Amino acid sequence: MIPYANITFNLGNWGLTRKLPPFAAVRAFEAAARLGSIKEASEELCLTASAVSHQIRALEEYLGTSVFRRSGNRVELTLTGRAYAGKLTTLLDAFEESTRSVKEAGRRPFRVHCTPGFAARWLVPRLNRLAFGDRVRVSVSNGAPSTDFTSNGADVVIQWADAPVLGVVTEPLMQSARYPVVSPSLIQSKELREPGDLCRMTLMHDETMDAWDEWFEAAGIDPPAFPRGPTFPNCELATTAAEQEQGVALAYDAVVRSTVESGALVRLFDAVTMPFVIYSVSYPSSRKNDQMIREFSDWIHSEAKAVGVEARTDLICEVASGRVSLLRTATRPENKPKLGARPED
Repeated sequence: MIPYANITFNLGNWGLTRKLPPFAAVRAFEAAARLGSIKEASEELCLTASAVSHQIRALEEYLGTSVFRRSGNRVELTLTGRAYAGKLTTLLDAFEESTRSVKEAGRRPFRVHCTPGFAARWLVPRLNRLAFGDRVRVSVSNGAPSTDFTSNGADVVIQWADAPVLGVVTEPLMQSARYPVVSPSLIQSKELREPGDLCRMTLMHDETMDAWDEWFEAAGIDPPAFPRGPTFPNCELATTAAEQEQGVALAYDAVVRSTVESGALVRLFDAVTMPFVIYSVSYPSSRKNDQMIREFSDWIHSEAKAVGVEARTDLICEVASGRVSLLRTATRPENKPKLGARPED
């Protein structure tokens, strides 16, 4: 029978301190092994051949084994040296790439692709609060912005809605209901006192997602059989037309709230459409740990949360090989807004 023994381990800094060989020696050996020549390694490293040989011998002393077999002026990798060199080249390549990405992150532009309305009414007015806002390059699209990151030239796309896309991470950002807005001057001149008054007004229509019928239903009245008004390719142009006293637009609360607060537009009536996710932050799955993308995402989510328009009813997802993976659950509301109620109710 083996008696019990009291055994004490003094861990100290074990596992916390790396035991690494001199970096200059590692570089000299890796270059000579990769190039197959001490002379060429000396030229790449801007050292003398004698200095490279000295560094390699220092590495061999550290390792306690030979990495080169020498015969006169010729050198040849040993089996141990060949295996070690292969691992070092992989590590140094990764080290170089990581260093370059960190170095470039401090000066390269950050490209955001989004809709005109999101850029003009939401993103641009807030960019001065982003740490690297002066380096953001904004591009806009009349239709839904492309999420093909192989061709769209973007780091991040503010995607319309939240449909999953293969090879892309989709983070729901904003949800919103819609309500009618009009320029202040038209309210009195057209005597707009109740929802039914809109049936005789010129209505601005949105080609992307026109929802006037839904709003009239929420208001409890029949929509006009032949509604008057032009159709625009997106909600931003429709809203701009309303600002210019051309009629009434059905605007997204999350987008025009600040415009309404400024008095440039006036909200009409209490009825709203059913809220849904209108914008998401999207970026390539391969870059989900990119420092600038993470910082931009955290910032823009905090901006949406600060004004109470953050998306709270969906999941952040990633699509790879045709399968949807849920990365994390977004914050959910205790109560969803009701059809026909003000968003703040």
